[in-house]
Amino acid sequence: MPHPDTMNETLPILYQDADMVVVHKPSGLLVHRSPIDRHETRFALQLVRDQLGCRVYSAHRLDKGTSGLLVFGLHPDAGRSLSMAFATQSVHKTYHAIVRGWPADEGLIDHPLSRQEDQQGHAAHANAAPDTLAPPQPAQTAFRTLATVTLPVCIDRYPTSRYALVELHPQTGRRHQLRRHLKHISHPIIGDATHGKGRHNRWFAEHFGVGRLLLAATALEVPHPMTGERLALCCPPSADFGQVLQGLGWADVLPAALQPPPLLLP
Repeated sequence: MPHPDTMNETLPILYQDADMVVVHKPSGLLVHRSPIDRHETRFALQLVRDQLGCRVYSAHRLDKGTSGLLVFGLHPDAGRSLSMAFATQSVHKTYHAIVRGWPADEGLIDHPLSRQEDQQGHAAHANAAPDTLAPPQPAQTAFRTLATVTLPVCIDRYPTSRYALVELHPQTGRRHQLRRHLKHISHPIIGDATHGKGRHNRWFAEHFGVGRLLLAATALEVPHPMTGERLALCCPPSADFGQVLQGLGWADVLPAALQPPPLLLP
């Protein structure tokens, strides 16, 4: 039976066939149940299962705060095949984010990352002694800066504040890779409470009315789990993300296929 908190709640379906379904996950929604957020009663896996009336099989993860493309298999074989494609980096992923500061025009962040606890509360070698922990894993993210802006507001120690819209292509799939890599190059994602800076996050929430993590999974090229045919899928950032883009003067920066929908005000 559907949970009372999720009755009549549906997620936009971007692609569906007999083997897989792709939905747009909103920011603030976990993919599946997690001891880290024990109070949560809404999960994407549960919502899609109830929406389709059948079991679905998670193929990958998106952080709770990240919105965008989320893929499920519709039977165990499809789920296994999709999971393997993501695990072996056979899926080409594109994200867009709004970050603090002005990164280089383009570049590659090549910075190993230590293992982190997952959404289910599991961590590699959680009970191991410090000197036996696994070394950091290789991690690479290619990026391209699409737009920049300087705002005449003093949020930190400077009289103006700089922000940028970046396109991100993770070449590995480490946990929280994009958030951690952008922090590493001193350009944290706006709305990131863990790796960002509270003053900037609060200013965006107060000025634009949007307090979410400004990171969206906008495109995937994934092999079909049964045929191997490569599927090109895209998903515009959600309306609240689009509201920030418009407020920063970037309403037309993204290509037409990624233009966010209008925000419907109450």
